[in-house]
Amino acid sequence: MTQNLIYGLSALTIGVGATAFMDVYAWIQKRLFGVPSLDYAMVGRWLGHMREGRFIHDAIGRARPVRGERTMGWVAHYGIGVMFAAVFLGLWGRGWAFDPTLWPALGFGTATVLAPFLILQPGMGAGVAAARTPRPNVARRRSLVAHLSFGFGLYVAAQVNALWLAQAIPLFGR
Repeated sequence: MTQNLIYGLSALTIGVGATAFMDVYAWIQKRLFGVPSLDYAMVGRWLGHMREGRFIHDAIGRARPVRGERTMGWVAHYGIGVMFAAVFLGLWGRGWAFDPTLWPALGFGTATVLAPFLILQPGMGAGVAAARTPRPNVARRRSLVAHLSFGFGLYVAAQVNALWLAQAIPLFGR
């Protein structure tokens, strides 16, 4: 197996796994504690309006719906998770995929909260770091917890990926 193929497959499996972990955690929070999670249809709506050159909204919920927005939002959500995993492996080193450790994953997951704080929330009308929401600190805390769960998901998914790599590399070569 070539290094690039290992890197690409690891980024894919770790990114999808970490994003799924984040989603399961959000589902549990919603069911047990009534904590609302992000409606990915609104992410799709925001992205759909970008095709028309509109990148910033006053309130994305009041913007015109976009055909396929829910699907577009979920695909983007998982695509971003894979991209984050690829960036993480590029920064921390591809060797981490063979021997993952918790703290770098948690640190990187925490750092990814900058994406919604500085890009998603302002673009959707919530302001930088949710400043225009009714309870900014609650929104910030929820975003931080979601991205911490993504970081923990990176670690868990990488553990599974490392087991897969241990099985696959002898078959295909390193």
